[in-house]
Amino acid sequence: MTTASPDLDLAELIADTEGEIVRLVRDRDPSTHGLYEMVRYHLALDGKGGNGGKRVRPLLGLLAYASIAGDHRRALPGAAAVELGHNFSLVHDDIEDGDRERRHRATLWTVYGVPQAINAGDTLFSLSRIALHRLTDLGFSDAKVLRLMRLYDETCLALCEGQYIDIATSESDEVMSVEAYFDMIGRKTAALIAASIEAGALLATDDEDVIRRYRAFGWALGIAFQLNDDLLGIWGATQATGKQASDVAHKKKTLPVIYAVEHAGPEDRERLVELYRLDDPSAEQLGEIVRILERVGARDYTRDTALRYRDQALAELDAAGVVEPAARARLEEIIVGVISA
Repeated sequence: MTTASPDLDLAELIADTEGEIVRLVRDRDPSTHGLYEMVRYHLALDGKGGNGGKRVRPLLGLLAYASIAGDHRRALPGAAAVELGHNFSLVHDDIEDGDRERRHRATLWTVYGVPQAINAGDTLFSLSRIALHRLTDLGFSDAKVLRLMRLYDETCLALCEGQYIDIATSESDEVMSVEAYFDMIGRKTAALIAASIEAGALLATDDEDVIRRYRAFGWALGIAFQLNDDLLGIWGATQATGKQASDVAHKKKTLPVIYAVEHAGPEDRERLVELYRLDDPSAEQLGEIVRILERVGARDYTRDTALRYRDQALAELDAAGVVEPAARARLEEIIVGVISA
């Protein structure tokens, strides 16, 4: 096993991932230069000071690889694929949700229009697939690259399934069960984070037990990540998310709302459902929704559940038994930082 640097720098991992992405989008057909301008704009790689996000998913994949194999650089194409794939889903999500701001910038569709934004999202997906092919050039076996591609395709399908459930339930007056919600976020959020980490482990080792443990680590972390996002969507500050805390205004049925409908007393439940059916609730009515959620313990339940999954993630990581200290420290730094709302 190669020793990881004790000074493993997250900023360096992010910069290396972005360098890999930039390499993919340069020197393309000049007649389609505007397309890659859109790609760079969304990724905040256009040199105009935008915030491209924390790059958590590629970071986790690179750290998973480095925690087993040492130097992260051979895994960079996989990290780039994960980030590009995640961002293709974000471009489409923004259109589907009607969101006008992400990461303190206007969303892609509001700048370039819906048709071109959809095409740019599809371009991000295609680039993510192309990124994986470079693993062959770096000496990974065809069997390993093919397995990684299968993992990637299965993950993208799970994302589409989760998004279908999300859209379908948001358009319905019915509120899904807590159990059904966990199934949905397992497909929509946890699947990608689990795959990012599994991919790093898969590239680093042939030990199937280690790969399984890393996937379980990623799955639990992904659930915790989504539950924290649910908290931020209602109670989070704009500075933390890059967008308004608008889940209630958009009538999104995230875990706090679903839990409240299941566990509230008859009066609170009836009022909550009534308010969620309003087409254009006032600020006072939105505030009333939040007060009901807090009164029935939905905020505390969501945070406590997120913490439980976070701790489960750490336990799975330690059970793998192969983690280099420097990478382990950086992984824990990210994991513990997940719960911020």
